[in-house]
Amino acid sequence: MKDPLDTDPYTLPKGLPVPIDDGACRHLPGMKMPSFSLRSTATHDVNLADASRRNAVFFFYPETGKPGALIPDGWNDIPGARGCTPQSCAFRDHYQEFKKLGFEIYGVSTQNLDEQIEFAERNNLPYQLLNDSDFRLTKALRLPTFEFESKTFVKRLALVVKRGRIERVFYPIFPPDKNAEFVLEYLRAKQVPS
Repeated sequence: MKDPLDTDPYTLPKGLPVPIDDGACRHLPGMKMPSFSLRSTATHDVNLADASRRNAVFFFYPETGKPGALIPDGWNDIPGARGCTPQSCAFRDHYQEFKKLGFEIYGVSTQNLDEQIEFAERNNLPYQLLNDSDFRLTKALRLPTFEFESKTFVKRLALVVKRGRIERVFYPIFPPDKNAEFVLEYLRAKQVPS
């Protein structure tokens, strides 16, 4: 009999493997965000350079699941793979705190846009999900990826972007449901005069 957690994307099971820092994001601090646009779960495309001229957090995730759909065998064994829904919902729950600090939130994945739209509507996300199914942004920023069942997924990470440049990288991220809190802690610390 399958464990109920095998069909519940909102809950993180115990014993997930912790991802290690493989150095795949060390080149990112200081990089400019590219000026092309990505499709969005809103009714318009989002130009990354325009969006990042203001303060923004871009969090990347492999793929969200659906309640009742089985988590594929082996997915939980990949460090950092499980937890896209809890990560996304945590950014939703903390969204107003980010706004008060002057930051917009964008979730980014290579999952198809129809699935992203369904996910955003089902979870009442107040921010946009951006679609990178052609890996254009992933390649432009040279983001780390992994393979599973002949598909490529972007690894979980988050970028704090100010005035068009990446200021801070969160990678690897664990546990994923605490990512929003970790980013908020960093942003609040930057607000305090030294």
